[in-house]
Amino acid sequence: MFKGSLVALITPFRGGKVDEKAFQDLVEWHVAEGTHGLVPCGTTGESPTLSHEEHRRVVELCIEAARGRIPVIAGTGSNSTDEAIELTRHARKAGANAALVVTPYYNKPTQEGLFRHFKAIVEAVDLPVVVYNIPGRSAVDISVETMARIAKLPNIVGVKESTGDVSRITKHRLLIGEGFCQVSGEDYLALAQMAAGADGCISVTANVAPRQLSQMHLACQRGDYAAARAIHERLAPLHEALFVETSPAPVKYAASLLGRCVADIRLPLVEPGEATRARVGAAMVHAGLLN
Repeated sequence: MFKGSLVALITPFRGGKVDEKAFQDLVEWHVAEGTHGLVPCGTTGESPTLSHEEHRRVVELCIEAARGRIPVIAGTGSNSTDEAIELTRHARKAGANAALVVTPYYNKPTQEGLFRHFKAIVEAVDLPVVVYNIPGRSAVDISVETMARIAKLPNIVGVKESTGDVSRITKHRLLIGEGFCQVSGEDYLALAQMAAGADGCISVTANVAPRQLSQMHLACQRGDYAAARAIHERLAPLHEALFVETSPAPVKYAASLLGRCVADIRLPLVEPGEATRARVGAAMVHAGLLN
């Protein structure tokens, strides 16, 4: 259902508030650079520290700026099922093409609890849902067998796969089928996951290298893995540098180097240290993004 380079959008701040102009300018830039889809209010968008009002506003700003030119997959997850339903209802009303729903963090539900969480959401809201499985942040992992159960629910269209286990792509394809959309959630592994059958990537690096990643995914889609590998290798140091400290602090700094926003980030995250800033800058030069 979704393919290619889908950007996990940062949320620019200025003076402690959402910088609405910078955010919509980012969306316009992504459309012009060839990004294939927009994902506001995910982890990279600092959703844990957005107020509910800010969260809804950012989704609306994204949809407004995109103007239907590329799909918007709004982050609507929560560790409260009722809250996830409320945010998903808003995304549908605002005009999002789908919702990205993360596994409930901190609560540590069982596999049955995970299944019922997603079942409750899709039964309450008529909107396509992409499951977001990221045990490194949520402390729970959806097993392949549970994912197969969830995939049978109406409006569950795919998964953002962020376990770091490339074999999950094949295991899901064998158990669920090829029609189940799988997108990588890890830039460094995206090429390998594409080769294994993934449809694209919800990318952090795309915040600063949208055209390059669009071209990499298009190369994969036409089977030109040599061209895709060349782009991947050029961006590989940047993929690493953007996660030396907790994301999205490094990628917001990288975006500030391009003049796309200021590097403001909300506590409890802090601006990256000097060594990280130097590494990000060097990786940007290596990628051809800075002189």
